[in-house]
Amino acid sequence: MKEFINYVLQFGNLNKQQTDFILSKAKTLELHKDDYFSEAGKIPKHVGFLLEGVIRFCYYNNKGEEITHSFIDENNFVSDQQKFEAQMVASDYVQAVTHCKLLVFSKKDWDEIGNTIVGWDAIIGLITKNCLLKAIERRSPLVSEDATTRYLSFIEQFPGLVNRVPLSHVASYLGITQQSLSRIRRNIR
Repeated sequence: MKEFINYVLQFGNLNKQQTDFILSKAKTLELHKDDYFSEAGKIPKHVGFLLEGVIRFCYYNNKGEEITHSFIDENNFVSDQQKFEAQMVASDYVQAVTHCKLLVFSKKDWDEIGNTIVGWDAIIGLITKNCLLKAIERRSPLVSEDATTRYLSFIEQFPGLVNRVPLSHVASYLGITQQSLSRIRRNIR
């Protein structure tokens, strides 16, 4: 809980009464490896904050191949925010890669926080902007770099993650085959 409040306080000021109110709306959710936090074709039910574990966002392309387009690790928000806010059907799967523990907020509770705490929407706006900038920073090099450089960048951006997630997900994220990833890993040892 402390990690969540510390994270939020980076983006705005809240007093103890406000943080207590926010925490009163949070519930703890545990996901086992491969469980879905949110599924394509369904309306996202929660916005979450990841306390433990790793989550990935993925979709299936027109060839039926599973494509991982982002990873979320501890002390970050997990949300298909746009679809959650609009209560629209999601196009991505949000899946636990490892056992995960999250603080989650239902749409009703999330809206109640926004309607009760002055400035909450501004804080969430800054958090969302920060998350988008991080995602762009992480994805942009994947377009122009060769596979080895992309892998080395991945290791730099997500230290320790390569040992926690299946290599098939890492390869998909990098846009290469698992065989290519194995070759790259052998060559850089």
